[in-house]
Amino acid sequence: MVAFKEEFPYLRTDSGQLFEFNRDWLHAAITRAADEAGYPRWWLTDHVTESIAFYLHLRNDENVVAFSQLSQTVRYVLKVIGYKEIVPHFAPSPPPISISLLDIAYEAGTGYELAFFDLLEKRINTLIETGVDDLQLCSLQSCVKQLRGVKAWTRACDALREEIVCFVREKLTANGSVTLFNCSLR
Repeated sequence: MVAFKEEFPYLRTDSGQLFEFNRDWLHAAITRAADEAGYPRWWLTDHVTESIAFYLHLRNDENVVAFSQLSQTVRYVLKVIGYKEIVPHFAPSPPPISISLLDIAYEAGTGYELAFFDLLEKRINTLIETGVDDLQLCSLQSCVKQLRGVKAWTRACDALREEIVCFVREKLTANGSVTLFNCSLR
């Protein structure tokens, strides 16, 4: 992947997976840490988030920044501004991964549902193996219509949508190594 000059560099986890920087994700991680340190609705969360975003924007000569380096930078900023008690609580997980179910449906091609479920299972397993704990599966409705080969929603679409939701739940709960996994379907 290549980061464009006007954008932020990508973040790389220890496993090598790349993520796009997301202000909302960083804001949520700082908010959680501040809450745990005894600062509910901490008034500096927005400022720290924007400072880190500005720092990353200045580093646009680099295409990739290590996730651990970003974490160290946030910890350093918290120490410098006098809130070192928040530092031990700042342990962000990688940003959420977003996967288009419609793209998987297109990839399944003529195999339709059977190939779709096989591809979806492989993607979920791969993400779990790499340590992702926040997954957003999007375009559910469009995916179902594509798999059913219809333009308008039908009762058969309702059944397939429910089948996909149950399949995802089953795959996430069947993996015993996953303790906490945030998944949303849209």
